[in-house]
This record gives sequence, structure tokens and C-alpha cells, in this order.
Amino acid sequence: MAAQHEVVIIGGGNAGVSLAARLERYGVKDVAVIEPRDHHLYQPLFSHIAGGRAQAQEAVRSQESVMPQGVTWIRDGAVGVDTDTNTVSLASGSSVSYGQLVVCPGLQYDWDEVPGLAAAVHSLHGASHYEFELAPKAWTLLSGLTSGTAVFTMPAGPIKCGGASQKPMYLACDYWREQGVLDQIRVVMVQPYPTVFGVPEIDRELDRKIAEYGIELRTNSELVYVDAAGRNATIRDISTGAEDTIHYDVLNAVPPQSAPDWLKATDLPAAGDTGGFVEVDRQTLRHIRFPNVWSLGDAAGTTNSKSGGALRKQTKVLAQNLVAARKGKPLRAKYNGYSVCPFTVSRDTVVFAEFDDRYRPMPTIPRVPTWNESRLSWVVDRDIFPQVYWNLILKGRA
Repeated sequence: MAAQHEVVIIGGGNAGVSLAARLERYGVKDVAVIEPRDHHLYQPLFSHIAGGRAQAQEAVRSQESVMPQGVTWIRDGAVGVDTDTNTVSLASGSSVSYGQLVVCPGLQYDWDEVPGLAAAVHSLHGASHYEFELAPKAWTLLSGLTSGTAVFTMPAGPIKCGGASQKPMYLACDYWREQGVLDQIRVVMVQPYPTVFGVPEIDRELDRKIAEYGIELRTNSELVYVDAAGRNATIRDISTGAEDTIHYDVLNAVPPQSAPDWLKATDLPAAGDTGGFVEVDRQTLRHIRFPNVWSLGDAAGTTNSKSGGALRKQTKVLAQNLVAARKGKPLRAKYNGYSVCPFTVSRDTVVFAEFDDRYRPMPTIPRVPTWNESRLSWVVDRDIFPQVYWNLILKGRA
């Protein structure tokens, strides 16, 4: 007989753990989290690790240590959802039944979407700070470079914190400038969109830093092929289709991303959504077709930029609405599309981007332009946020 729980949460990352903790605080006593990994990662530090400003051990703790008291931890992986029987199929072959289901498994990295990319990031001259195991390698490669070409790439489509693709680049440039070798290094940033980020106020500040470091920004462009053995990256202009091959000494690449394959195979995504994102009301985070299914975080079909800051807002909204739904009350909490991306533009300053799902500025303190480069923002991002994450967010208190 399948195990049964009132609320089942798929995924034990930021979304799953912080939501479970908040639901416990709201009086929901039968909550289970499905998560196969035995470690928990704080992903915003990956950029700092790749830029030589954090140690890998700062970003990892045991999954057991962050799981809220009173929550059942199902140490297994989800492989399917049957909305007719309200059950989740598990990798072990067993299943679990739910009263309410929250789907937040995060994203998968589609390395094979770019031929040669997987081989390149595991080669002697490539890395990706989006993988915890490869982030320290990125700093080893970047800090060891004294001349040549460094290429940084970002894919098109929804990804985890799109701005994070740029952060190690700025940290490396500032380091190379300190070492007196920046003018000996060609730095290329491949960006699939028309501007460096998409918020005019942020673009102006980042463009200033790009000019300061002498970075070659390739907008409307994407990485389409990598020859790891020859250290050649093929870049395609999305507008014209023209291709250019760049010989690199260091490649730091961000892979294309999508919802997990098992999620794509369920009936939870919207029809025609090849990315596999869960079809939810973008304000209430409740599924459009299945009223006892919810989603938040990276795998949710929302229009916001995917980030931890967005997730923190979503967690509160979903928890309040799920509790209301269980009581048959209206869903009054609304997610407003907020997201945030702290750009580490030097080794001790940050451009703090807060914006909504239409890429309009949305500062937490009204009329305060947080997008100006700031030392204080660095302290908040590097020193304060990690402590808030481990001690407040994962405990459902922030």
C-alpha cells in the first residue's frame, strides 16, 4: 500500500525545504518532502566560488540538517505524477499518495543541446559554475590565466538566475586587473538577448563595467558547438544566422535548462510547453487544471526571472494559499512577479537588480536606486544573505 501524506512536496531544494518549514509553522502537520540527495546546496555562492571569493564548503550542508522538524523526508526521487489517483511514482518503484501536491524539483541541465559542451566543461580548459563540482575548477582556470582568450556564455530560454552567468566574469576581470594582466586577455561574453540584461537601468550600469574591463559583449548570440580538443567555440548570431568560431584558453559555459524529463512526460505542463514547466496561475501558484496541485520555483510556469529572491516571495504566497484552499477559503495571496539578481561587478562591489516579471525596476525600498554599484550591496550579497538563507529562509521565517 502506498504511503499517504496530506501535503507532498517534490524537491528538497530551497523551494521544498522553505515551503515545508513554513507550512509546519502554519499548522499543517502531515508534510512530506521527496528528495534523493543527501546534501543541500546554496547556489548563489557558486558564482563567488568560481570567482575566488568563497570556498566550496560554505555552499553545502547535509540534507538532514536543513530538513524541518516534523516533516517526513522521503529519500527517493520522483519519476512521475498520476493526477487521477493523486499519487507520485518514485525511482525505487514505490509510490506516495497526496492530498495536496507541490511540484518544485528545480531544473535539469541539458548539456547535450550544445554538441561538445559536456566534453568541453570537463576538459582541461573548460568549466561551469552552475555545477557545484565544477565551480572551484572555474576559479583555478581563471586565476591561472595571464594571457589569451576567456569566453563566458549564457543560453537562451529560462534558466536559474540568468544574471549569474556573468558574475564570475566580472570577478575574474577585476582580479586580472589587480594582477596587471587584464590588457593581455580577450574577454568575450555571449548573451542571447539584445542587451546585457534587459532592465534599462541595470543595462546602463553593467555596460559601464563592461567598457571599464574591455569586455567584448556578443548580444543576440548563442553558443552552438564546442570542439573541446581544439578549444574552439562556435557562436551563432541569432538575428542573421552567421557563425563565428573563437579559439579559447578558458571556457566558462552555462548549459541550456528545462524542467526534468519525467515532469515533461506528465500532464502538469501546459499543452505545447516543450520546457515542461508546471502550468500554474502566475499569481496564486495553483495549477490551472488540478486544484490540489501547486508549483513554485524554477519548475513553475511563471513569467518571472527565476531566482532565490523570487522564490522567497512565492513561498509565502503558496503557503498562505494552500492553507486557505484546505479550509475552502478564497486564495487572497498574490505573487507580484518580483525577482532579484545581485551582480558581483568587482571583487567588493555589487549591482543589486530588483525587478518584476516585465523587467521593470521593483526596489524593495521605494525610490532607492539599488542598481547603482555599491560596496554595501556586496556585504549584503556575500555575507548577510548566506546567513539569512541557512538560518531564516530554510526555517520558513524569511
